[in-house]
Amino acid sequence: MAEHRITDLAALEALFGPVAPPSIAKETDRLHPVYARWIEQSRFALLATSGAGGLDVSPRGDAGPLVRILDAHTLLLPERRGNNRIDSLRNLIADPRVGLLFMIPGVGETLRVRGHADISVEPSLLASFAVDGKQPLCVLRIAVEKVFFQCARSILRSRLWHPEEHERSGVPTPGTMLAALTQDGFDGEAYDRALPQRQRDTLY
Repeated sequence: MAEHRITDLAALEALFGPVAPPSIAKETDRLHPVYARWIEQSRFALLATSGAGGLDVSPRGDAGPLVRILDAHTLLLPERRGNNRIDSLRNLIADPRVGLLFMIPGVGETLRVRGHADISVEPSLLASFAVDGKQPLCVLRIAVEKVFFQCARSILRSRLWHPEEHERSGVPTPGTMLAALTQDGFDGEAYDRALPQRQRDTLY
């Protein structure tokens, strides 16, 4: 009901109370060496972008580290092979703002980076990120504006790093979802059988 909605900043801040001093102290406008050490251990992040079509969050992963730290204000993120939807890249053409949430398995804290990105196809830069002779199609050059670590409460509540506690038998497979969404326009079982090899063949 309307009377139970929070619609202004003052009411929102009153609901949650003051920010604890450590939550303010942990924020920086650059890649402090201690944050750089954290990022160098991360192989996975979620990339948030915004564009004409709305908001998007998509995963990014690599053999490690995921990004290259160029300097205290710049990250380089290679765009490896994917599904060619390029939702994030389309958004960046319209709006260069990005958010990154870096994660490390077994670690409760996450690291948040906010900034602006541009898309580079500089030949020498692409070549420097080649894996098994395969270059990324482009590299995101991210200008860092804000960095801070996120506390572990959400990870602890979800027990994310305790896979033995998560039930997976009821999770639909990619083939099952495609078949359902296309009224069996895709052979879901055939898609699932071929998927692992296809992923291995097109990883980079």
